[in-house]
Amino acid sequence: MPHPAPLLLGLELSGTGTHPASWRRPDSRAEELFTGAYWADALRAAEDAGIDLAFLPDSFALQSAGAVGRLDAIAIAARAAAVTHRIGLIPQAPVTHTEPFHLSKAIASLDFASHGRAGWETTVSADGAAKLFGRKPEQDAHSRWFEADEAVEVIARLWDSWEDDAEVRDTATGRFIDRDRLHYIDFVGDNFSVKGPSITPRPPQGQPLVAVRAADTHSTRVAVHRADLIRITAPDLDAAAALRTELRAAVAAAGRDPNQVRVLLDIDIHLAATADEAAHEVSRLEDWAPTAAPGTVFHIGTAAELKELLARIETDCHADGVVLRPLALAAALTYLGAAVDISTARTLRERLGLPRPVNRYAHA
Repeated sequence: MPHPAPLLLGLELSGTGTHPASWRRPDSRAEELFTGAYWADALRAAEDAGIDLAFLPDSFALQSAGAVGRLDAIAIAARAAAVTHRIGLIPQAPVTHTEPFHLSKAIASLDFASHGRAGWETTVSADGAAKLFGRKPEQDAHSRWFEADEAVEVIARLWDSWEDDAEVRDTATGRFIDRDRLHYIDFVGDNFSVKGPSITPRPPQGQPLVAVRAADTHSTRVAVHRADLIRITAPDLDAAAALRTELRAAVAAAGRDPNQVRVLLDIDIHLAATADEAAHEVSRLEDWAPTAAPGTVFHIGTAAELKELLARIETDCHADGVVLRPLALAAALTYLGAAVDISTARTLRERLGLPRPVNRYAHA
């Protein structure tokens, strides 16, 4: 089955890297993790290397190992929007203890700040986060993802609650907006009752892209019904191809066009000048902090070898794109440019070949 667009290349920027000992490397810049400059530099480097999508992990829970603590992912993306020009910015934002009205405004604002490069990875809060807020009791996985499904619907409606031409800015009459082109969303569900409209105009993309990791039955259901980007893990490329086929069938069964959805495979990577050097550096990381074997495809070697792997994934339709997860971010940013071709598309939807959605509330 051919790809509807060139292979998408995502990069997950997880602190100094996904390996818990990555902060101990001399090139990690761990002392700058809580500065805007660290993230701006990393995202500029990712853009210069040709990466299409930057995924920014976030959580209300502290990391269990490695560099502990994190800045807000949406705030990081907003900081980077001013110093980047092409790369998509996709922060994670959990919905379990966050109001969809706030999230819709934040992601819409990011889309304006980045001129149409914003996305949002929908997540839920892990067990134990409820006590940090004291707002409601702990929920099970089914309840958390059912709530997430409602939250995504509310947010999508709020993004559409302003028609594209709602701002008239008529200086002669002093009329800034056409109130007939602002709409109540009137959503009533099990978790939310939101009248709307938003206080932020419709984003440049109309609907910023929604990403969901299909990690279990509950999250997969939301991904199939709601996501533009579905993230997956698989032990090998054949399993990834089978999962892509399964998800595309499920998307079609849900009444959606599977050619409007992209399946992205996570790949854990470590890059160095030679394969032997890459293996030696990973061995050092493991000496500092042993970890379990990765549960997904991984690449430890050179950028040229990674480029060959990406070509195989694209040619054989193992996935519509990948999300590279560097064990050590600094090492990846040093070598990635040799593995990636650069796209000139301006908005995320243009890069994915996706049309700008029609506003559901617009006058016929």
